[in-house]
Amino acid sequence: MNKLLRIRLDMATRVRDFLRSHKQDVVGEGLGLAKPEELVERADELVVRQRVGIAATRSTAKQRRGIRDTLQTALLKYLRAVSVAAAKENNTLLGQFDLPHQNTSHRGFLAAVKGMLEKAIEQKDLLVSHGMQPSLLDDLGTTLAESEKTLEGSRAGRRDHMGATADLKAIAAEINEQVRVLDGLMQ
Repeated sequence: MNKLLRIRLDMATRVRDFLRSHKQDVVGEGLGLAKPEELVERADELVVRQRVGIAATRSTAKQRRGIRDTLQTALLKYLRAVSVAAAKENNTLLGQFDLPHQNTSHRGFLAAVKGMLEKAIEQKDLLVSHGMQPSLLDDLGTTLAESEKTLEGSRAGRRDHMGATADLKAIAAEINEQVRVLDGLMQ
C-alpha cells in the first residue's frame, strides 16, 4: 500500500471514530456514520487481500527458486553426466543436454528443461543402458509440473494484489469525497 492510500485510510478511520465518539449522525443522502464504517471495513478487507496476494507471490517465487536449484544441481547434472557417457555410442547427444545458463529467465529455463526431457525420453533406452535411473525422467516431469504450479500461484497472487490495490484506490477516492462532504456539513 502506498503512502497516499495509507493516509486516506487513516483519515477515514479518524472520521469514523470522531463520528462514533460524538454520536453525530449527519443526515444527508447516504452520509453519516454508516458510510465511513462501510468504507473502512471494505478497505480493511482489501488491505488483507492485498497482503495475502503479496505473500503468495513471494512464497511461490521462493518455492520456484528451490525447484530450479534442485533441477540445476541434481537432476540435470545427473542427466548431463549420463548423456556424456552415452555420447560415446551416439555422438548426436553431444551438446543436447547442456545445462541452461544461470541467468536464463525462468520461462527460458523451463523451456530448456522441457526440451531436454523430450530428448531424454526419445533416447531413454540408450541413457538407461549407460547408467541413468529410469525414475529420473519421472522426477524431471514431476519437478517441471511443480514449477509450473508455482508460476500459476505467483500469477494468482499478483492478480489478487493488483486487484485489491485498484479497489483500494477507488475506495480512497470515495473516502476523500465523503470526508470533504462531511467536513463541509460539520463546519
